[in-house]
Amino acid sequence: MNDSLNEPRAPAPARIDATVHPEGSLEVLSQREVAQLCDQADPDLYALFRRCALAVLNCGSYVDDARAVFDAYPDFDVGVVHQQRGVRLDIVNAPAHAFVDGNMIRGIREHLFAVLRDILYVHGEIAASPRFDLGSPGGITDAVFNILRNANVLKRRGERGVVVCWGGHAIGREEYDYTKEVGYALGLRGADVCTGCGPGAMKGPMKGATIGHAKQRIRDGRYLGVTEPGIIAAESPNPIVNELVIMPDMEKRLEAFLRIAHAIVVFPGGAGTAEEILYLAGVLMHPRNARIHLPVVLTGPAASERYFSRLLEFMRLALGEQAVARFELVIDDSATVARTLLAGIGRVHAQRREHNDAYFFNWQLHIEPALQTPFPVTHASMAALDLGLERPPHDRAAMLRRLFSGIVAGNVKDEGVRAIERHGPFEIRCSREILAPLDALLAGFAADGRMKLPGARYAPCYRLVS
Repeated sequence: MNDSLNEPRAPAPARIDATVHPEGSLEVLSQREVAQLCDQADPDLYALFRRCALAVLNCGSYVDDARAVFDAYPDFDVGVVHQQRGVRLDIVNAPAHAFVDGNMIRGIREHLFAVLRDILYVHGEIAASPRFDLGSPGGITDAVFNILRNANVLKRRGERGVVVCWGGHAIGREEYDYTKEVGYALGLRGADVCTGCGPGAMKGPMKGATIGHAKQRIRDGRYLGVTEPGIIAAESPNPIVNELVIMPDMEKRLEAFLRIAHAIVVFPGGAGTAEEILYLAGVLMHPRNARIHLPVVLTGPAASERYFSRLLEFMRLALGEQAVARFELVIDDSATVARTLLAGIGRVHAQRREHNDAYFFNWQLHIEPALQTPFPVTHASMAALDLGLERPPHDRAAMLRRLFSGIVAGNVKDEGVRAIERHGPFEIRCSREILAPLDALLAGFAADGRMKLPGARYAPCYRLVS
């Protein structure tokens, strides 16, 4: 049976109109907040909400092309209506698979109002507020904290740890099944799971953890999903997510993961997973973070070892041996992965208790501005990347992270795909020392089908020059 379905899907119309009310939050919005989401009042904000709402309603789709998602539902619309008894959403031409017998699936409805909550909060309380200096590292971290707090995901849960799981959304069956095994092993040991909330390696650990939690009679298991508007259409939230947060951009999303995490496990993926690993390397290699405990395990089934061996070898050549020193590689052994991570979480808890640090948010981790500042992916910005070897290793990792961010944008994000169609591939300049290893790494991803969904023909969105 298709793993994405719990029951056989009965024939249904392609589109459904519906009126939806929230539960538990957002019953009351001000007239100003409602007006902000009317396309006459603020077209950009409304367009952002519409895109994210459609992505949430498209849960279960196997399409990883954001433009294809939007083009498939050109007549989709969602209106915010303020009533005396609260707010409602009037939805027109929504994907039929978001409904059962005409009623919106409850989890999807919760995700829909999480989108509304976060977009309004970021627009009204973060971006437009002089309280947050988004040009300074401290101001950005404060903004990340407040977005997470407003979403009610910063919780005191004793010594229970949150394991952040990264990996590809378009992985094969063997890799997906392995992510479920690891999630199950984590759930049996009481860990909560946080992922990028999409399919593949983001869904598998959550699915496994639900079974582990059920066997241990853990009824308040957390399956936290963190995403951002630019990628949500390609990675619609999976139905297991019970706490969803929409961060305003990729950099704040990545920082949120690290501030939330007590441990990190990385499964095989493609360019997006390489971006996450390079981001993590850039943070952990900084001298100010040398003494901070944050266990990281790279893992996959035996057949996937090549993904990590290629990536780690590239990092050694481009960044030095210290780039991989904070990563532990465990292949095809889910129990060892879980035990390693839980032992590391114990050390994290002890360190934070010793220094009176918050357990629910890692304030002590230092993140450089190059990893915090949003990177606008354009042909000009990609061509201007400084990938020279004269930079300190953690700075080089930050630049390489931006390179892979651009490749992800050119592969799956709507604006990036359209830019490639208009102007051709991104031109990426790099030193001769890393040009050949980088070319080999990216070619290996493409050959293994790690740039797009399996079966799709990949046309490179980049061109490497020295």
